Amino acid sequence: MPYPFWRLGKSSLNCAVLEPVVRREKQDLLPSLLMSQFELTEKLRIDKWLWAARFFKTRSLAAQAVEGGKVKLNDQRVKPAKELHVGDALDIHIGDYTWQVTVRELSARRGPAEVARKLYEETEESQARRLAQAATRRVENEPAEQLHGRPTKRNRRMLKRFTGEG
Repeated sequence: MPYPFWRLGKSSLNCAVLEPVVRREKQDLLPSLLMSQFELTEKLRIDKWLWAARFFKTRSLAAQAVEGGKVKLNDQRVKPAKELHVGDALDIHIGDYTWQVTVRELSARRGPAEVARKLYEETEESQARRLAQAATRRVENEPAEQLHGRPTKRNRRMLKRFTGEG
């Protein structure tokens, strides 16, 4: 059962007024909260969408990736201010991994991971390739696994003799 409470508002004459506000139940509030908080638009900057879809932690990192050619829109290099539309295909390269996604929704707000996953659809080939890469990485040894901190005095002398510095 909703119950009223009061908040401070402004009247048409710019005076402070107490207004009654009806508080709704939590489950009634959730769908409207999600829709208002993660507003959907028709067009959006590509760097902002990449940030909202949680491919990059900050918007400036997303913009740097787009500038550096790590993100391609419909197989073409673009600038961070390029407008993105629903149905566009993106190739995103982050480290060793590559995502091939299709834009399903546009959102200017960064939300939880569940909401971010609904913004795009990854192709099956891309998903299979990423999972195979992750599996091979788990099996292979780390290249720096044999290194144990700084070289000893003996190792430094051997390195100098090998490189011809001393």
